[in-house]
Amino acid sequence: MELQFQFPDGVPKYIAIYEQLKEKIINKQIKPNEKLPSKRKLAEQLNISIQTVQNAYEQLLSEGFLYSVERSGYFVAKYNEEWLRVPATKKPSIKPAEEKTIFNLKNGQVDAEAFPYKIWEKIYKNQLQSHPVHNSAWQGEESLRKEIAQYLHMARGIACEPEQIFLFSGTQQQLQALCIFFGNISVAVEEPGYFRATSIFQQMHYDIEYVPIDQAGAAVPSKMVKLYYVTPAHQYPLGVVMPIERKARLLQWAKEVDAYLIEDDYDAEFRYKGLPIPPLSNLDQLQRVIYFGTFSKTLIPSIRMSYMALPLPLAGEFQKFYQNQKPTVSRIDQLVVAEFMRSGHFAKHIEKMRTLYRKKRKQLLAALQTNLTDEFKIFGDTAGLHIIIQLPPWLEEGRAVQIASENGIAIDPVSTCYQTKTTNHLVMVGFGAIPIESIFPVVETLAKAWLESRE
Repeated sequence: MELQFQFPDGVPKYIAIYEQLKEKIINKQIKPNEKLPSKRKLAEQLNISIQTVQNAYEQLLSEGFLYSVERSGYFVAKYNEEWLRVPATKKPSIKPAEEKTIFNLKNGQVDAEAFPYKIWEKIYKNQLQSHPVHNSAWQGEESLRKEIAQYLHMARGIACEPEQIFLFSGTQQQLQALCIFFGNISVAVEEPGYFRATSIFQQMHYDIEYVPIDQAGAAVPSKMVKLYYVTPAHQYPLGVVMPIERKARLLQWAKEVDAYLIEDDYDAEFRYKGLPIPPLSNLDQLQRVIYFGTFSKTLIPSIRMSYMALPLPLAGEFQKFYQNQKPTVSRIDQLVVAEFMRSGHFAKHIEKMRTLYRKKRKQLLAALQTNLTDEFKIFGDTAGLHIIIQLPPWLEEGRAVQIASENGIAIDPVSTCYQTKTTNHLVMVGFGAIPIESIFPVVETLAKAWLESRE
């Protein structure tokens, strides 16, 4: 048998032999069980190396197109069914969709342009030069835990020791670790509430009480539960600030039923009316409260770093329970954050962002008040990085989100935060990511599109 091959420029010769030989086999130009030329003979015929032919044969052998017989050579494999090949057809010409600029008005976003990248890069390089090649202790770098403890004392009025602080790569991750530690328990969550936290409890197959939010925030659960996940400083998503009377009632309840409150203080650094709201942990000093904090809002989300402060008795048990655990956060990142805090850059950055977000919030409220009618109600704007808009009866949430998307604007529905009921007329509008100069024209476009949809 004499086989003919072509060798296109830029294609390895063994690939050319492999592809053309496979084509001949599929198209039945070579019959099953027919013997192929020996490697030496085909190499001489094509004036190439034996190794090149062997590479092609071996590839076909591994794919089942050939079989080999010792001392006899290579043969075309027998097949029982037709090897069908979809005939090549001309692909329709598809005009690429016109890319639309997306203006990010989603909740919880930060202004990445304002992050001090040069300072961060300098600290990062300095830390790398110290060769931190080993893992941290699973609880986290002591230097960072010390800085966090000091920050909590100065900024949030919480007295705790570094031994009470545990580093994780996100709120969900640390909540999951906490659930595994407590075992099979009953829990309570706010309704509406942070759906990513709720999903952890659901994945644990816990008995969950969904506690309705009222004008004072999270109410006292009606059932016996061990953990109650709350956001008192800036209720997520509605933005309610919990008054002191409700805080005291919750702490008394937790003491009476031997429960723990998980306080997620996710964006309390950013308050725009009055002084920062003291956390539950300030009143309780970590007796019945487990404090959750994160760097996702104060720095940037991609750092993926969060922490929790446990009551002292729990901290020892938790440490022992996870004594064989590996760390979940990069050591180099922990060292960089620790130095960023120690050198004063963290405090300066937060103050800078407070000023920037205050200006953005003011611009957003002005734009909404200018362009929307009185049928739209705005609330939840005293803190955090988003506000709530209550839509008029004629504009449902899903339609409002769709209209925004059609105009290149991304906003969030509130209905995803409900588990036992839903809402059709609430949306979240964030102001963290969008440039301040874009707020007014973007809101003008959104408001116009919403109002026109009524016609």
